[in-house]
Amino acid sequence: MMLKIAWLVLAAVHATPALAFFRPATLTTLYRLDNSNPLFLLMHHRAALFFAVFALCLWSAFDSQPRRAAVVLTAISMLSFLALYFQYGSPRPLKTIALIDLAGLPFLCFVAWKAFSR
Repeated sequence: MMLKIAWLVLAAVHATPALAFFRPATLTTLYRLDNSNPLFLLMHHRAALFFAVFALCLWSAFDSQPRRAAVVLTAISMLSFLALYFQYGSPRPLKTIALIDLAGLPFLCFVAWKAFSR
């Protein structure tokens, strides 16, 4: 049961940015990007990638088959953001995202341990 909860938490971490794939107006809310800005397209594509992470975490909550791949993809998503966040001096507007990813790290460690300890 704890493993399923951990995967669902990781899915939740990626849910809001994934939502922007289906509701592009969310990009304006989250990142203050107007849809005429060329970065809007890039961020919309980024939302599709977050949807992939979300879907794989959700799938992993109920099926053991994709768990190793899900750990790798989720770790790349979270750890790369955190590394870049700290490398760029912890920009204040991105602090909430960093805190959410930091809060998700224990769950990521737990699912990684379970996925690779066979």
